[in-house]
Amino acid sequence: MMLSSLLRQPAEQQIASLPLPCSVCLPDGERIGAAQPRLSFVIRDMRALRHLTQGAIGRLAEDYVEGRLEIEGDMHDLMATAPALLRHDPTEEAHGWLQSRVNRARRAIWERTHHSRATDAAQIQRHYDVSDDFYALWLDPLRVYSCAYFSSTDMSLAEAQRAKLDHICRKLMLRPGERFLDVGAGWGALLFWAAEHYDVTATGITLSKNQHAYVNRLIDQKGLQGRVRMLLQDYRDLDESRPFDKIASVGMCEHVGRPNLPPYFAKMRRLLRPGGLMMNHSITAGRADNPQRDGGMGDFIDRYIFPGGQLVHVSVMMAAMTRGNLEPVDAECLRPHYARTLWHWADALEARLDEARRILGSDAERIIRAYRLYLAGSAMGFERGWTSLFQILVSRPADMTGRRDHSTRRLGVERRGYPFNRAYMYATSPDAEATDKERDPACTDTWR
Repeated sequence: MMLSSLLRQPAEQQIASLPLPCSVCLPDGERIGAAQPRLSFVIRDMRALRHLTQGAIGRLAEDYVEGRLEIEGDMHDLMATAPALLRHDPTEEAHGWLQSRVNRARRAIWERTHHSRATDAAQIQRHYDVSDDFYALWLDPLRVYSCAYFSSTDMSLAEAQRAKLDHICRKLMLRPGERFLDVGAGWGALLFWAAEHYDVTATGITLSKNQHAYVNRLIDQKGLQGRVRMLLQDYRDLDESRPFDKIASVGMCEHVGRPNLPPYFAKMRRLLRPGGLMMNHSITAGRADNPQRDGGMGDFIDRYIFPGGQLVHVSVMMAAMTRGNLEPVDAECLRPHYARTLWHWADALEARLDEARRILGSDAERIIRAYRLYLAGSAMGFERGWTSLFQILVSRPADMTGRRDHSTRRLGVERRGYPFNRAYMYATSPDAEATDKERDPACTDTWR
């Protein structure tokens, strides 16, 4: 009771500062705030009230998952109020210089111990092997679990995901007969899209046992044996003896870890033929100097959603690529697209909570609560620029040392795969499509 009285005034001030009418219901039934709230926080444990007054929304999220707090109201309303609970910009550390140095030292130790082959496999399986049927409730029919591409504002999620798959294939300039690698291939949507629409031979890898089994069943059902294969394998163990023509890495770098990014891209370079292209599509941090969102949000995601996940700023990503001897040739920010994608997922899950409970069984409530906050909270984070997403196209430069036959034109090797302009990515008008058809398929630039 003493704690309740000490926290009452700061709780009243916090609730009054929120942009929507809200209330707090204490364990004894006393209510603070609006008489007709759009959003209510029902306190089951006084620790949740303390976290509310402190603006510790990561800890508050844990309270909700663990049942110390109930939230009554719409997820959109909750995310409209969440930024007002914070006391500072979550992309900046609120601590003094000494605590910041301590935090960085802790992160460095964590980074060195969280990305062995065994821990990576366990962490991936913990997230992706929750339940295929659970993910199917709120993903599109192809089960694309990454940012969609809304090339038109009125697209459905399914349309935007198909547009994203094709956007990646176009950027990679996939050609019939090429060998294509998808690192972290998920439920196989990009593999099948590339094989069926671009006539490539596609290889995917995953550490998820569920995804591996699911994709191999689809390969059999579609009759694509010999054209598509899915391996249960760590990227570090991929055979380098026969390099691929094109590589996609979608939603993979978030699991690699900051110290491992330069060797990751060096491995991708060795897996890529000279002149080949790689598309890296990944979530990035909103600020260069703070890879983890403050307010405890990063800790919450690490504990309940993506164990071992880590974000870096796009500048760090680009530096790691160049250290891996890959040349960035194009970058596109899709941050608003991911905000819209995540709201599609969040709304789809909200509409099917009862089905999710039936699918997940005994631990359903904790998982559902974690994902409700994760999906809606991530949508808010992308809307506000706390996190971003970039597609970065890189090339393994061809040999330009002059050691080949002098009769080959100086840019001949590069011209077969180097994107001299973006016309091939965005052929949406009849004129652009006609230009694509007229272009020499062996030379994708428009130089003559």
